[in-house]
Amino acid sequence: MKKTKLLLGLSLVAISGLIFIAADHADAPAVTGNASDITDVYAFQGQDTNNMVFVVNTQGLLSPGATAAAAFSENVLTEINIDNNGDNVEDLVIQAIRKNDKMYFFGPFAPQTTGLTSTVNTTATANSVEISNYGEPAIIGQKSGMKFFAGPRDDPFFFDLGQFKAILAGNATGFNNPGTDSFAGTNVLSMVVEVPKSLLGSSSSINIWAETKTKQ
Repeated sequence: MKKTKLLLGLSLVAISGLIFIAADHADAPAVTGNASDITDVYAFQGQDTNNMVFVVNTQGLLSPGATAAAAFSENVLTEINIDNNGDNVEDLVIQAIRKNDKMYFFGPFAPQTTGLTSTVNTTATANSVEISNYGEPAIIGQKSGMKFFAGPRDDPFFFDLGQFKAILAGNATGFNNPGTDSFAGTNVLSMVVEVPKSLLGSSSSINIWAETKTKQ
């Protein structure tokens, strides 16, 4: 599970680039590389400053050859949780789940239950987008002021694994600038949704975290 906190409104405008937490590209063998494996969660203000963009990346370290065969699972629900009153409990959620060649997005909506168990809310505001294929132009869905994407992307996270190991071994005291990107040339499967801030509540700050949940 990934969690981050960000500010909505004018204070965000002064912050350059993305707001995110550390990447998680290596998990237990039962999780690593499959549709449940979250590598990163990003949240940032859209080009339209009235909107927020949420990104959940999964299945990290995909080689170009493996990317073409990688796929979202119809048995895995991805859920973006939004806490807008500071109690670290989700007040709103956005759900994403694959069906055939499309990714379906539901929400944002207030969940009936919180925590580790969820039910896909097919009665919530629903939108879908065709899943983009590797090596082909990105397909962007738009409806009711929201935008949607699902498909492969170059991994945006920069990490110098070799220098990190050197620091741990006591052979270096810090990272180089710019260093070597150990994730260069690898891809992830990405889900992106852009949402009007008006749908996220009236709070000036929100907490964000994402989960993947397997169908039981």
